[in-house]
Amino acid sequence: MVWKVLQGLLCLLCGILILAVAIWIRVSKDGQEVLTSGDSDANPYVAVNILIAVGAVIMVLGFLGCCGAMKESRCMLLLFFIGLLLILLLQVAAGILGAAFKSQTQRILNETLYDNVKLLSTADESGKSFQEALSEFQEEFKCCGLVNGAADWGSNFQQHYKSCECTDTSGSSCTTYDNKSVYKQPCISLIKDLVAKHILVVIGIAFGLAVIEILGLVFSMVLYCQIGNK
Repeated sequence: MVWKVLQGLLCLLCGILILAVAIWIRVSKDGQEVLTSGDSDANPYVAVNILIAVGAVIMVLGFLGCCGAMKESRCMLLLFFIGLLLILLLQVAAGILGAAFKSQTQRILNETLYDNVKLLSTADESGKSFQEALSEFQEEFKCCGLVNGAADWGSNFQQHYKSCECTDTSGSSCTTYDNKSVYKQPCISLIKDLVAKHILVVIGIAFGLAVIEILGLVFSMVLYCQIGNK
């Protein structure tokens, strides 16, 4: 029973950890505004939103497992087992779908970024939030423009050039545009790298969680059978 209580506590702690990491990724300003601003319906952070939901469910199941072990309740242990099994099956299904639609996901991300290029040169209010988001991203990651460099800003360049002004004395990462020294590298590759990094974090959590879930299934069924034999 001690092992099952520990397993339940481990699931509870894992749920808290998953929630914490997923929420950190979700609220992180590193490129989130660039991806979610604009007029595209695609949201690359949908996997993180799902992970937040999974973390919350795992916390509830962990609590259920602890109570079931301490009270030796077969009903609670069975609910814990079924819930954990369903989550594991959903994770496997999500992993298969993610692998199958990987190219489509990359295409959607590319379309999102390329569609938002026109927002940089617009004077309408619809593009203000995206322009501010990219300005912050440029300043932090030392890049300029989204796809074609500083030219993406069009007539708005003079308003936002400070965020991509290049101060590199060697000049290897700088270029001149409209008599201003700006960063040569567009931001699109850095945004893609950032998304890839976040995806790796999500995958790592999912694999670690799967191992814990399998252990939870084994221990809960063993204890369920032991209680039934008493």
